[in-house]
This record gives sequence, structure tokens and C-alpha cells, in this order.
Amino acid sequence: MALLGFLGKDKKESLNKSLEKTKESVFHKLSRAVAGKSKVDEDVLDNLEEVLVSSDVGVETTLKIIERIEGRVAKDKYLNTSELNSILKEEIVALLEKNQNDSDSDFSLALKNAPYVIMVVGVNGAGKTTTIAKLAYQFKAAGKKVLIGAADTFRAAAIDQLQIWADRVGVPVVKQQMGSDPASVAFDTLKSAVASETDVVIIDTAGRLHNKINLMSELSKIKRVMEKVIPDAPHEVLLVLDGSTGQNAFEQAKQFTSATDVTAMAITKLDGTAKGGVVIGISDQFKIPVKYIGIGEKLEDLLVFNRFDFVDSLFSQK
Repeated sequence: MALLGFLGKDKKESLNKSLEKTKESVFHKLSRAVAGKSKVDEDVLDNLEEVLVSSDVGVETTLKIIERIEGRVAKDKYLNTSELNSILKEEIVALLEKNQNDSDSDFSLALKNAPYVIMVVGVNGAGKTTTIAKLAYQFKAAGKKVLIGAADTFRAAAIDQLQIWADRVGVPVVKQQMGSDPASVAFDTLKSAVASETDVVIIDTAGRLHNKINLMSELSKIKRVMEKVIPDAPHEVLLVLDGSTGQNAFEQAKQFTSATDVTAMAITKLDGTAKGGVVIGISDQFKIPVKYIGIGEKLEDLLVFNRFDFVDSLFSQK
């Protein structure tokens, strides 16, 4: 099975580079898993299980992958350990297929709704603000008119940081004072977006999890108020997760998916970490598409996620 991605050469090279630490870690462990073995047997599968779990793929997802490879071994009767890499790639891509839509996330594509409203959720420190800036940059570069709503009014720094990034991108921000009603900010943002014929609206929200009930009621209120301006808003609820936190990202995903209807995920900070396997586990466990991945600090370092390119970068030998 050919693994066909769609990233251009430069972006694919950036992805390869950002996943280097994860890849080195995986290959180091894989080489030990198959040391002295010529065929994929029970020992190799046990070792492979350990490799995937320790690479932050997650236990449940790892067991699914092992089960798929066991099926291949049973069917083909004999699998050479030298084939393990390509089999891993194929089975992980197949596993991710159910949860991904690789064609509807390109920044340059026509949007189904205008204004297209994205509500961004996630804990503070996960890369939420920079992801919003990168999204704004990418949509603007694709010729879209963008507006940001600073509805994280819980922290003064959140509003200030968002303004700094928005100025850098050249995109306007609708904001109020710290402590203002977040739903009021969202309402004003959507009103302004409709009046100015904006293409994409990105609404920031408060990233605190100390009280899930408060978070749930706040996000629900923001949604209800937005619907008064644009009946089907938000069109997307994007959860931003810090990929470098590994298993902690799973816990954050659990909290936010139970607090609101998350429709897509952005996994950030994949550069410089050996925990890139978390993308596979999160996509599989939560049945929510990973739409974007953050691979660096520059504004262009937000890629549309494509399972073929990602798995190829993670498991292809140099």
C-alpha cells in the first residue's frame, strides 16, 4: 500500500525535522525489539508493544496496532522483521483513517459558512494563543479576511498576548476589559464579523480546568450567545493540546471533550519532543480528527495534519 501525503516538499521536510526526536527514540527501541530476530514472533510483538506504549501512543491504541499486526502474521504465516517498519506504517495509517478527513482542512479551500466561526479551547500553556495567531496567519495568507475575539477575559495577560500576536499577523481583535463577560466579547466579535463581511472568526476562550462545571457553563453560554448572531455558530470547536506533555494531553482531552462538543484538535509543540506518538493515540481514542499540528514557533509552523505524511515522517528510515 502506497502512503500518499499531500504536503509540499518544504513542509514535509519541516515535519520530518520536528519529529526527529520521536523518530530517533522509536527507531532506537525498535532496533532493540528485533535484535537477533529474523521473523516477527511473539517476543517481537511483546517488545513492539513496549516500544509503542513507551512512545506515548497509549495502551489501548497500542493493543489495537498489535492486534492488527498479529492478524497480518497469522494471514501471511511468516513476516520478516525487516518488513516490520512498512507494516507498522500501513496499519497505523489504516487505524487513523476512521477518525481523519485529510481533504477538508486546507486553509485555501472555500469555507462552507461565512463567517466561519472557530471557538478555540484548551488549558493555558498548551499553545492556544500562538495556535490562534498561526491560524489567523494561514487563513489570511490564503486570502481570507480574519477577525479574532479575545473571550479569555480571565487573565489580563491573555488579552495582551493575543493583541501582540494579532498585530504581528495584521488581523484585528475584538476585546473588552479583563473580567468582562466572555460571551459578551463573543457576541460583539460575531456582530462585527457579520457587519464587515469577515470570512473566518477565531474566538479564544479561558483555559482553566480547576472547575469543570464552571468551564462547561461558560463555554455553553458563549455558544448560546453566538447562536443569536449566527444560528449555527460555532462551526468548529478546536481543542489545542500540548503534544510535549505526552499522557497528560490525554487527560486534558478527556476533560475538555466531556465539557464541550469538541469537533477538531490541534496538537502543538511536536518539535523538540520524543512524545510525537501521542498524536496517534489521541486521534484513535477520542474519535475526533486531529486537524492541525504545531511543529515550531514561527507563524508558518502550523501544518494541516495528514495521517499519511505524519506516519511516513515518524516511521520512515533515513
